[in-house]
Amino acid sequence: MLLLGIETSCDETAAAVLDDQFSLLSSVVLSQEKIHAPYGGIVPELASREHIRSIVHVVAEAVRRAGIDIQKIDVYAVTQGPGLIGSLLVGLSFAKGLAYIFGKPLVPVDHVEAHIHSTFLENPDVLFPALALVVSGGHTSLFAMGHKLDYRLVGKTRDDAAGEALDKIAKHLDLGYPGGPLIDKLAEKGDQARFPFGLPHMTDGSLDFSFSGLKTAALKTIRRAGIKKGRSGVFCDFLASFQMAVIRALMENLERAVRKYRPRSLILSGGVARNRSLRKEFQAFAGKKDLKAYVPNPSFCTDNAAMVAALGLEQFRSGGSKAGFPLDLNAYPRREARS
Repeated sequence: MLLLGIETSCDETAAAVLDDQFSLLSSVVLSQEKIHAPYGGIVPELASREHIRSIVHVVAEAVRRAGIDIQKIDVYAVTQGPGLIGSLLVGLSFAKGLAYIFGKPLVPVDHVEAHIHSTFLENPDVLFPALALVVSGGHTSLFAMGHKLDYRLVGKTRDDAAGEALDKIAKHLDLGYPGGPLIDKLAEKGDQARFPFGLPHMTDGSLDFSFSGLKTAALKTIRRAGIKKGRSGVFCDFLASFQMAVIRALMENLERAVRKYRPRSLILSGGVARNRSLRKEFQAFAGKKDLKAYVPNPSFCTDNAAMVAALGLEQFRSGGSKAGFPLDLNAYPRREARS
């Protein structure tokens, strides 16, 4: 059995082919970074237009690299949400068309859950129960998992996501786009203890995240200390300090979740999971707690269709209620809007 996954939730057009042994036969990702870079962030209308221009070529290339004919595909999987509604609709409409033309099942996939499932591409035998932390530009979420396909949301961001906060500070300092990876690189040269930041805490005792206050504190520090691009010493110190404050906020909530849910393993995923300091702190925390840690290869952290295909295949094999021929399937911009 062969499954084709399609991902267009934000600004990457991606397609991947997976066989029924979860072997990845191809994975193609077309980034739009150069298109959005002049604006310092993603422009939704430009993103959806570029998906329309690219999706036929990306899917064709994924099929070609897999060495098959598209008629050999047995199942389709596509990101249904969350994400930019215009971008999502391009991939969803294209996948519906393929399913209709070839009379094959179509499996809708949740983008955030797919990020977690990218872990299983390289680690099929994850220890359960597990806690999964998803950190990206649009999402900061914590899930308790009793088994595969069991995604119980126990903590989410109430305002800015962690990656969004990093990107906004990078944009304010005119670092370029995407800002998170640039901060990660420059922070290696800085002193992360030079600028102390207080960490946000939820007064209701929940495991939710909040980064807007931390971002505001960073902007005040920039003005007060005269932080400017080019002042190599203090500039890198500030970036290292702010990045570590974001990481500490993530790790503090994770530690509280570990005490509450007592998992056997920890999973880190999402685009910000490429961050070297976060990966290091996450691994160190897991080691201190004597827990198994799983972090996907950086190529599986950013948006890709391999993770969509992997979760789609898992759902299809489990007989998910939506697997079939749902041509009335619609996109949802937020997880709470799922249908």
